[in-house]
Amino acid sequence: MSEQLPIRLTVNGAELSAEVEPRLLLSDFIRHRAGLTGTHVGCEHGVCGACTVLVDGEPQRSCLVFAVQADGAEVETVEGLAAPGAELHALQQAFHEEHGMQCGFCTSGFLMTSAALLREHPHPSDAQLLDAISGNLCRCTGYQNIIRAVRSAEAKLAAQAGDGTPAAAPAGDADGA
Repeated sequence: MSEQLPIRLTVNGAELSAEVEPRLLLSDFIRHRAGLTGTHVGCEHGVCGACTVLVDGEPQRSCLVFAVQADGAEVETVEGLAAPGAELHALQQAFHEEHGMQCGFCTSGFLMTSAALLREHPHPSDAQLLDAISGNLCRCTGYQNIIRAVRSAEAKLAAQAGDGTPAAAPAGDADGA
């Protein structure tokens, strides 16, 4: 039996403690120990972005982080965006309305990356938006609907916050996506 190390972290507001092998990936801990399967594992090399979660508010590829490295951290997964049975988060609703997903495999990574972006930059420039999502790969959508969905969520979140700042130009104006 290999060495086990104790960890304690908060996942979507719930404190979890476990003994884990030092080589256990955070993505595997989230999926198999916490039972949260919305975090998808695609490439297992940090290239596709499907496994993106927020660790202490920052987007991280959970397939590149060992669970022991997240000891003491706050982790937010796609399941943490909206409580079960509650109204969808503005990003989730916008992805639905703007057809920002097709097969859905990459969607949780895009949602978490976009959530972090909009928290840090409520009205990101086209360059900031494109830069933020550049590490997330989608084989289905062509990205335009994803960009439109993030812009729609931006407007929804601004309205919820009572922020009178006008939303950025429509997504079709973003070049290179």
